[in-house]
Amino acid sequence: MKIWVNGALHPAESAHVSVLDHGMTVGDGIFETVKAVHGQPFALTRHLDRLTRSARGLGLPDPDLDEVRRACTAVLDANPAALARLRITYTGGLSPLGSDRGDAGPTLVVAAGETTRRPDTTAVITVPWTRNERGALTGLKTTSYAENVVALARAHEQGASEALFANTVGQLCEGTGSNVFVVLDGELHTPPLASGCLAGITRALTVDWTGAHETDLPFDALERAEEIFLTSTLRDVQAVHRVDGRQLPTGPGPVTAKAMRVFDERSGADLDP
Repeated sequence: MKIWVNGALHPAESAHVSVLDHGMTVGDGIFETVKAVHGQPFALTRHLDRLTRSARGLGLPDPDLDEVRRACTAVLDANPAALARLRITYTGGLSPLGSDRGDAGPTLVVAAGETTRRPDTTAVITVPWTRNERGALTGLKTTSYAENVVALARAHEQGASEALFANTVGQLCEGTGSNVFVVLDGELHTPPLASGCLAGITRALTVDWTGAHETDLPFDALERAEEIFLTSTLRDVQAVHRVDGRQLPTGPGPVTAKAMRVFDERSGADLDP
């Protein structure tokens, strides 16, 4: 495996970042995960736009998107795979211990790893912790993911692949690394960005391509929904067959199946929508 670190490709065993990097010491960084099919990244422009928004939200310098694109191409060429997870990480760079940033400039790391297509359905759980819809990092895709690590570990303990959060006012928000859609009375809904959820790339495309409604939803909508599905970069559209102890149909319902079909068709026809 070869990894891009600050301007050049390196073998994985020598691809080093300082232990004093601000992304390491205080989680001062942002990232994007991009799906790549046969070496071609999907929706890269949208991902890079969000990378820039996240950088501005943290007060980091705008990333050099031409360099990021060169890095993505170099990494994908050096690590061929039928389906890959491309990871772009951008941090505050070498800094003194503590929350103050140094002046050495940001760190850019781009890596890729082979992956496989997700199952058509999955199980999820709900967790008692909340998303803060008014926090300083709300809506930013930062490397501060420890909260997600804890929730996802609980999901795995209960035979699920994802954990779903409410926000501080009891509305349905998002998963650890996914957005959630529900079918209520035959209509497709997803929480609005004001709920505190991440502006998922796959979420936005699914809303555009299916006409889903962005709706404030109580957390117990999960108990009433006829169908539920998740969206994310590597899940695309994935049906949910169990929420906690509640069983849903074992296969994708009609609304979910249509969303899956539309997403596959539209994404296959345009790699940078």
